Amino acid sequence: MVRKTDLVIIGISVGVAAGVLIASLILFGICWYKKRPHLPRSANDRSLATLPIRRNGLGTSIELSASLSNSEIIKGSDYLAKKPQNPRWSNHSKDRFASASGLPRYSYKDIQKATQNFTTILGQGSFGPVYKAVMPTGELVAVKVLASNSKQGEKEFHTEVSLLARLHHRNLVNLIGYCVDKGERMLVYEFMSNGSLDNLLYNEGEEVLSWEERLQIALDISHGIEYLHDGAVPPVIHRDLKSSNILLDRSMRAKVADFGLSKEEVFDGHNSGLKGTYGYIDPVYISTNEFTTKSDVYSFGVILFELITAIHPHQNLMEYVNLAGMSSDGVDEILDTRIFGTCNPVEVRSLAKIAHKCLQKTPRKRPSIGEVSQAILKIKQIRLVKEDTLSFVGEDFSRALSRIETQQLELKNMASIDERLNQ
Repeated sequence: MVRKTDLVIIGISVGVAAGVLIASLILFGICWYKKRPHLPRSANDRSLATLPIRRNGLGTSIELSASLSNSEIIKGSDYLAKKPQNPRWSNHSKDRFASASGLPRYSYKDIQKATQNFTTILGQGSFGPVYKAVMPTGELVAVKVLASNSKQGEKEFHTEVSLLARLHHRNLVNLIGYCVDKGERMLVYEFMSNGSLDNLLYNEGEEVLSWEERLQIALDISHGIEYLHDGAVPPVIHRDLKSSNILLDRSMRAKVADFGLSKEEVFDGHNSGLKGTYGYIDPVYISTNEFTTKSDVYSFGVILFELITAIHPHQNLMEYVNLAGMSSDGVDEILDTRIFGTCNPVEVRSLAKIAHKCLQKTPRKRPSIGEVSQAILKIKQIRLVKEDTLSFVGEDFSRALSRIETQQLELKNMASIDERLNQ
């Protein structure tokens, strides 16, 4: 009887131990599954390694990106308080996104505090507003909030973060971090205190850009594009170069911004549709739907003529350019009247000649951005040599004049002494 009782007790003990063990294994499995990164549930939910590029339709201005095109500060915006949240923008992949980009991820509260509850707007674009913000470190930044009702906002967001996380150049606007929280998508950039190029060129009452500043801006932009085409691996095509996407810092140095439409120069087998902004789009791209680095060169040619003329592409710029191109000095007739007489006509014509080459109808006849950059640099170097020469000549003339004055004074003194001796 005792043996049977012992056996029963042993059996119960073993059963309890086995139950506890099985329960522990099940609990451990559940915890492990919850902590495990979830895989995409559909073909539309892709990882950053195969991020889709934004596809858009054709309108008056195709896929206008949010940039600092309006530097006027507007107070009291309640944009975020009113706009609905996009249910497509779930937060289940934000940790995977953070690790893939390598950029700091801020919470909604962080951005809300930095922007003082989104009260100061720097600009407004089709993809949402751009706010001025001050980070806890005291750093001044710009926060672009992607509109939740944009069908392409999510793709632009992924494209911009994935590209700018690996692209770094003094002539590209630096992406500091981003926010994926409460259904929002926000990008945090370095603050560009002088706003956009189009704002400086076209807003009345603003300080007029000098010819020297325009030449430097052209060189800065070319360096930024050259890095994208020749320095990035794989090369990157911007696809939306325009004056509103060129921002200037406090030293008036230009940087290329807004990479939502950008694409790595690799064939993916997909027809991505027409992208860009009316007035800057390569005509060959419109007819063939093939966008190459030479299409970026075409857009840059348009920007060069904007710098020369201060005429916007939407104001028939190309018609003026075509008329001016009929003679070697025709560009003199369309030069921005505000800088007429303050710039060297030879330099203006040289830059116009470069711009005309960028606008060649056949892409293969257009120069590479590296060649364009070297040509602009040559204009600037010749300018600097002339300035140094004039300065040197001016110094020599001053020294000679000083010596003459000294000699005349010495002669007067000698004459005075002679007169005294003769008395």
